[in-house]
Amino acid sequence: MAEKVDVVIVGGGPAGIACAYTLAKAGVETIVFERGEYPGAKNVMGGILFTNALAKLIPDFREKAPIERPVTKRKFLAVSEKDALGVETGFSEFTKAPHNNNFTVLRARFDQWFAAQAEEAGAMILSETVVDDFLYDDNKKIIGVKTRRDDGDILCNCVVLADGVNSLLAKKAGLRSNFKPKDFVLGVKMVLGLPKEKICERFALESDNDGAAYEFFGAVTNNILGSGFIYTNRESISIGLGVALDGACKHGLKPYELLDRFMEHPYVRPLVKDGEPIEYSAHLLPEGGYHGMPKVFTDNVLVCGDAASFVNTSVYHEGSNLAMESGIIAAKAVMQARGRGDFSAKSLMKYAEYLEESIVIKDLKKYERLPAFLHSSPHLFTNYLDLAIELAKDYFTVDELSKGERQKLMFKKAWGRVSIMQLISDAYKSFRSFIWN
Repeated sequence: MAEKVDVVIVGGGPAGIACAYTLAKAGVETIVFERGEYPGAKNVMGGILFTNALAKLIPDFREKAPIERPVTKRKFLAVSEKDALGVETGFSEFTKAPHNNNFTVLRARFDQWFAAQAEEAGAMILSETVVDDFLYDDNKKIIGVKTRRDDGDILCNCVVLADGVNSLLAKKAGLRSNFKPKDFVLGVKMVLGLPKEKICERFALESDNDGAAYEFFGAVTNNILGSGFIYTNRESISIGLGVALDGACKHGLKPYELLDRFMEHPYVRPLVKDGEPIEYSAHLLPEGGYHGMPKVFTDNVLVCGDAASFVNTSVYHEGSNLAMESGIIAAKAVMQARGRGDFSAKSLMKYAEYLEESIVIKDLKKYERLPAFLHSSPHLFTNYLDLAIELAKDYFTVDELSKGERQKLMFKKAWGRVSIMQLISDAYKSFRSFIWN
């Protein structure tokens, strides 16, 4: 007879562990299956953890968690082959706790700590365990999971899928259709070791209690949809980029070659000079936004985190907080279903209702037009960024031309590259995608 528990969670990332922690705190018997050697071994993200959801679970996490640095400074840069044009933010309020809920982390360290908190609360976490399929009763109802362990069959009342972006189990449960390349980003990342003194010097940080996040757009991704980043850790930096999977396939781009090229850019090279490679990773990331979401519930099954495509496709790049928030909400729905003794789709529909009321769906809806707009407007990453860099360089060029003559040439260049109708159309679509919804 297979062992039975209340809840099985597949995946030991932020969503799965947040769900397990919440359930365990409420006394719900919970098992988490993580396919990696340990939680965090196979989990990949750029490196910024948004902590508003974590603070609900563990209010004093800043004193306990292995966070690297608070993000106290941000810079957004458009880059061409050799040049860069940027905007920097430095808000004094963000240098003080709670630091705008922005911290850099190394997932291998953070996820292990977070999983330990769930274990301490009473959850059981089994690593190096792959879940291949569901268990079904005679009526084809899901009643558990099948793993590759010797005692691999586990019965349960509810399965929470937090198994990442390409959740095959969600597909087997009939919750998502075939994966579409346009809904994914291929990310590649390297962690480079650097002394904390050099990090502070290169990124103009006052101390190792300050951190920087740089975002790059344009030539770093060969002028297709995507972006690059550099985030400062305590004694290392995380550098990487993400490119639209359909664009990468269409143009035959190899992410590791783009990363090497990115690191050799004249603006980037001094920032990463003499960095010692510590870690290299590549991963698919959901980027379909609101319209890329699968159905998130069915009889005895819920889906959360990246498996549900809960990533905010915008300049925020928020995923970790939406993952944790969805895990907490999933736990709430499971506990209520447990109280009713009913884990049917009708009962678990509460999960979708709670999501609608939360920042998860509200934020995804806010930018629901953005993915389609960006995919349909590749010129945003070529014409406009290159033109902005050229015009800024022209404006600050000092030579024999008068300022009036210089500006006339700039206007001529601008209108020669972008028509008024194109500018109006793109401005309107940008406004609808980013601001007005």
